[in-house]
Amino acid sequence: MTELTKRATVYLDPELHKALRLRSLETSRSVSELINEAIRKELAEDAEDLASFRVRQNEPAVPFEEFVNKLKADGKL
Repeated sequence: MTELTKRATVYLDPELHKALRLRSLETSRSVSELINEAIRKELAEDAEDLASFRVRQNEPAVPFEEFVNKLKADGKL
């Protein structure tokens, strides 16, 4: 680990912890590396979602009831 890392206590479900330990052994990577990678992927996905929201923020909102009624009228429901 580098000087720039931070220590945190995380409580895991025992089965998840076992899976992480096994993955760690199979990949020769530490549990910390696996957790950091998973968090990075999750945050990257969140960033993509936020970018999509920004692109669509000016689209008109359609009330759910109106949308369902349109689907019914179009014979899709």
